[in-house]
Amino acid sequence: MQLTIDTDGKPEVRSHDASQLRLLTIVRLRWIAVLGQLIAVAIVAFYLEFPMPIGSCLALIAVSAWLNVFLAVRYPARHRLTALFATVLLAYDLLQLSALLYLTGGIENPFMMLIVAPVTVSAATLRLAHTVFLGLIAIAVTVLLVFHYEPLPWEEGLYFQLPFIYKLGLVAAVSASITFLALYSWRLAKERRQMSTALSATELVLAREQRLHALDGLAAAAAHELGTPLSTIVLISKELEHALGKDKELGEDVLVLRSEAERCRQILQKLTKSPSEQDPMHAHISVHEIIDEAALTHQGSEAYVSVTAEPLQGATPDGSKEPVGQRRPGVIFGIGNILENAVDFADRRVDVRAAWDQDRVSITISDDGPGFPLDLIDTLGEPYMTSRPGGGGRRKGQGNGLGLGFFIAKTLLERSGAAMTFDNRLEPDHGAVVHIEWPRGAFEAEGTIDTMAWRAKSPRGVRSPV
Repeated sequence: MQLTIDTDGKPEVRSHDASQLRLLTIVRLRWIAVLGQLIAVAIVAFYLEFPMPIGSCLALIAVSAWLNVFLAVRYPARHRLTALFATVLLAYDLLQLSALLYLTGGIENPFMMLIVAPVTVSAATLRLAHTVFLGLIAIAVTVLLVFHYEPLPWEEGLYFQLPFIYKLGLVAAVSASITFLALYSWRLAKERRQMSTALSATELVLAREQRLHALDGLAAAAAHELGTPLSTIVLISKELEHALGKDKELGEDVLVLRSEAERCRQILQKLTKSPSEQDPMHAHISVHEIIDEAALTHQGSEAYVSVTAEPLQGATPDGSKEPVGQRRPGVIFGIGNILENAVDFADRRVDVRAAWDQDRVSITISDDGPGFPLDLIDTLGEPYMTSRPGGGGRRKGQGNGLGLGFFIAKTLLERSGAAMTFDNRLEPDHGAVVHIEWPRGAFEAEGTIDTMAWRAKSPRGVRSPV
């Protein structure tokens, strides 16, 4: 798949079967060829009055014109051709031009060099294999036109004939032109595609960061605005608890309401608390403690949460020591969000495995639920892409998710230096797998680092050890 930006400035994914050649482009180029061929035939036949098979030439030109009319009627102007269809159309242009050259002198015709044009167009818009195929056709017809052709239109009573060695020189010149121009155009097109892809990726990263900054502002506003109503809910729930007295059923509901309101207040306090305000005794935290803190609210849930933490096999003595990093609320929140999603969708069990060595630290969260939908697995982590199309999971009554949970969690974790991948467990097992991995230096660093090099070494799609 290839990432591009369409004419509206929006990213789109293009299949390898698609070409960069639009139908409108090839139709316009063919109209130019038709017009040029008509002008050349008219000058030779009517101005210079050289004898030539004008009927056959006009018939070939008419076929190209009618083909253009058919394509314009059959397809919309913005239709983008498949690589195979574009190759067939360019091959037709080669053969049509070769037929005209056959009728008008073969390789002796000075317009012989135009046979390079379709191959050059292919080199700029199609893959190398298609260009090589068209180049071989062009060279083959060039060789054939050395031996098979009608006489070159010339003054009546005269016969124009080039020496055979000169004809071979023309074959060499045409072949060299095809090779050089095709490679030159292909190289320029490749560099342009690479630059376009890099710019598109940069635009997507910038757009994502802008969305994240917008969410940061919304989070700060939410923390401020929700403080008062949450305090009111806690106060009223306390008064209701006293008013209900011995009513155990309603009293338990009020108690749950108050505990959830208190939990919301604690979450907001964690998110808005700066690192400088943290207790020095708790400023650093091990990887096992991060998981325990993130999983604390899910203990006793319907799905059993199993946590293991151990060094990887082959780790050095220093690498076997459990990594300890700075307490980062964003990391704990991100892991907790992913763990909450796993608990929500799991049938009976969620496994959280932490592993480390001297080079990396990883956390893998897997469940035994239905797994990620295959049509969404490549877009998870983007805003407003949700795996809850029907409010799935245990909390069906809460309606559909907005798809911001994974986006926020993924962005917060990547800010800490992590690379994050989504996958499903291998058959016969079933369930979703989320793999988070840091370079050990990034996990143990006092702050966030520039992680572009690390992400380049951790391509998407690497399977977790689960």
